[in-house]
Amino acid sequence: MENDIVAQSLRDSLWITLQLGAPLLVALLAVGLAVSVVQALTQVQEASLAFLPKLAVAGGGLMLLGPFMAGALRDWTITLFDRMVTLGGLP
Repeated sequence: MENDIVAQSLRDSLWITLQLGAPLLVALLAVGLAVSVVQALTQVQEASLAFLPKLAVAGGGLMLLGPFMAGALRDWTITLFDRMVTLGGLP
C-alpha cells in the first residue's frame, strides 16, 4: 500500500509539472519559431530581436496563467500533505 501511495504521488507530481510548464513552453516555442522565420526572411540577426518578444510572452503568460498555476500547486500541496499523513499513520 505504501508503494502505491508513493508511486501515485510521483505520477501526479510529473503530471502537475507537465500541466504547469507545457502551456508556457509551447507559447515560447511558437514565438521563438516566428521570430526565427522573420529573422531568416529579413536577414536581421539582432540578439535583442529574439530575446524581447520571448520575454514579453513569458511575462504575459505568467500573468495570465499565474492564478491557475498557484491554484494547482496549492491543491497538489494539500493532496501531498494528506498522503503523507496517511502514509505516516497519524490520525
